[in-house]
Amino acid sequence: MMKQLLLGNAAVARGLYEAGCAVISSYPGTPSTEITEEAAKYPEIYCEWAPNEKVAMEVAFGACLAGKRSACCMKHVGVNVAADPLFTISYTGVNAGMVICVADDPGMHSSQNEQDSRHYAIASKIPMLEPADSAEACEFTKLAFELSEQFDTPIFLKMCTRISHSQSIVETGERKEPPHKPYIKNIEKYVMMPGYARPRHPIVEQRTRDLIAYAETTPINRVEMGDTKMGIITSSVSYQYVRETFGEDVSVLKLGMIHPMPQQLILDFASKVDQLIIVEELDPVIEEHCKTLGLVVTGKDVLPLEDEFSQAVLAERFGLPMPPSTSLEVKIPGRPPVMCPGCPHRGLFYTLVKNKCTVLGDIGCYTLAAIAPLYAIETTECMGASVSSIHGFNKALGAEAEGRTVAVLGDSTFMHSGMTGLANIAYNQSNSTVIILDNSITGMTGHQHNPTTGCNLRGEPAGKIDLEELCRAMGIRRVRVVDPNDLAACDAVVKEELAANEPSVIITRRPCVLLKHVKTAPAISVDPEKCTGCKACMKIGCPAIAFREKKAVIDHTLCVGCGVCEQLCKFDAMGAGK
Repeated sequence: MMKQLLLGNAAVARGLYEAGCAVISSYPGTPSTEITEEAAKYPEIYCEWAPNEKVAMEVAFGACLAGKRSACCMKHVGVNVAADPLFTISYTGVNAGMVICVADDPGMHSSQNEQDSRHYAIASKIPMLEPADSAEACEFTKLAFELSEQFDTPIFLKMCTRISHSQSIVETGERKEPPHKPYIKNIEKYVMMPGYARPRHPIVEQRTRDLIAYAETTPINRVEMGDTKMGIITSSVSYQYVRETFGEDVSVLKLGMIHPMPQQLILDFASKVDQLIIVEELDPVIEEHCKTLGLVVTGKDVLPLEDEFSQAVLAERFGLPMPPSTSLEVKIPGRPPVMCPGCPHRGLFYTLVKNKCTVLGDIGCYTLAAIAPLYAIETTECMGASVSSIHGFNKALGAEAEGRTVAVLGDSTFMHSGMTGLANIAYNQSNSTVIILDNSITGMTGHQHNPTTGCNLRGEPAGKIDLEELCRAMGIRRVRVVDPNDLAACDAVVKEELAANEPSVIITRRPCVLLKHVKTAPAISVDPEKCTGCKACMKIGCPAIAFREKKAVIDHTLCVGCGVCEQLCKFDAMGAGK
């Protein structure tokens, strides 16, 4: 045993290791990504990046079916993708233990919505554990495997941004590999056709009743009695906010198992306090459960339904003294997110704006093209939606839209869920132009490999999918590859493909400038004598370019010499060594 300061996600990884987990399949998504990256540091665990979350969950199920403990990890919106196998695996149950790690993002720090994953646990009738710090993240992960095998069910482990990305002390232990559970053929249990699925449903309902009984006495649901004027029921990071805001004297029922929740434990706690308060981020899941038990509670009538909580939010809403804080005397100007200097996507979006294209967007760092100064992307819903949406858009408007509308998505997003949309375009023949932004990595979540990069999670050589051949094999005859930093070539290809009378794919290929193996060119300089102050170079929104005293200037600490601005200058004022 030794004590370590661990990130919440690293603590989950440690728990997976200590529990004897053998297989982990995941798709990267903030704030869950580091769980798998940290787990990959343990050679005893096979870890992989799957093309998407559905595949990851099915891989994990296959591994547990084979008799080895397994896990899959994803962010909250990834559960949407994995929901199809999720609900059925609830019916089949498991062989060895299976843990589904999901990380929610209250406050939408890096997400398109504030979805509350607790609803998936309730809807799929799968138990969910919810740690409140790194120590619990490690311990609950190990417990999850035990419960998975005890109750014959996959188990959710729900993290959130603040628990995933904060550090606290963890007492680590040794790895304990459970005996291998041999796979035994059992058609009635694992083949979910109607005749076999119907008998499984009562088993699931009885399992829930058994888990409720477990929830009544498990130490991860604990009562911390103090002053009885007020009692608070809470979980996850909200527990930390409660303790820091209300102090150690308030009575608290901390729920570590958030589904199914206990009944008698809650009723007993409520009977001992004068006022019952529910503190939970996002939706009133605990609150509604308490109301079904006939309890009068204070919850979302005082606390907000949106955004993450803080000590200040709780203090303000309950009229308590505000916790001490420090503020800067100097007002810092807002710094909106921008694409990096030298980002290979910038030239393509400049070209699309120049051609007045309607751009249906997708999930990735290229989504930043929706904001100033490009304002290029007009829609973003979920992974792969751009490709499916352009087909519907063009079918609805016909020739009116076909010659000016494009869909854009990254190489990893295309592999995740863009392929099926492209198959639909090829099959149902809309005259649509799809642009795959191939920067040779999964950029937004921190440079994870994907099936197009030729490397696996650990950076070892792996199978590499050829995007051009894949698109052709799917029935797309027009497949073009262009360097997005070559503005003239990019413009010509976009014009030609929009004018074509059949579906087409443009692959803009240039690696992310932040990749370690990418060598940058000498920084661009501006000749102030030649610069006329026309601001043409400012249209691409490169953070390395500024405008001072009516002249363009380039910050050499940021510039990577991509040359896009040089191509925009009509007065030869920009170039290396100017």
